Amino acid sequence: MHPKAQLEALLFAWGEPLSEKEIRQALDLTALEARNLLSELGEDLKKDDRGLRLVTVEDSYQLSTKPELFEEIAAYAKRNQSKNLSNAALETLAIVAYKQPVLKSDVEDIRGVRCDQVLKSLERTELITVLGRRDIPGRPKVYGTTELFLRKFGLSGLDELPVLEEEIEEETE
Repeated sequence: MHPKAQLEALLFAWGEPLSEKEIRQALDLTALEARNLLSELGEDLKKDDRGLRLVTVEDSYQLSTKPELFEEIAAYAKRNQSKNLSNAALETLAIVAYKQPVLKSDVEDIRGVRCDQVLKSLERTELITVLGRRDIPGRPKVYGTTELFLRKFGLSGLDELPVLEEEIEEETE
């Protein structure tokens, strides 16, 4: 692996400023090699159509988003703020994940309490979505999880959800 790629990966992964000395130690470089690589990386990031820049903070270096992208990144971050989910939200989310497509009434039957607000909250965080409406009186919403749910929980598909204890018991009977 090219030392410049190693430097870029180190600065990206570290996320906070690293001194030249720390960079030299991490990558086993001389002072001259470190300065040259930092200079090359900085120039590459300037001339290429890239979203990052090399920033010098006192005697340290770090990668940062280019200023012209701040507003776009801030807007995205605001839309996707991760809040800690309450126990009620986690319980509801688990029911939707395992039982989807599922009606609100089914979720409430399982939980034993109303869950209008929890479902709305999970919709706002884009962890669940309305898949459609059931063709029965009242045309209730049908809920399911989203791609964001899979990403946030490190799943590539619903088949990777852990097996529930009751399912294990049913399979062994």
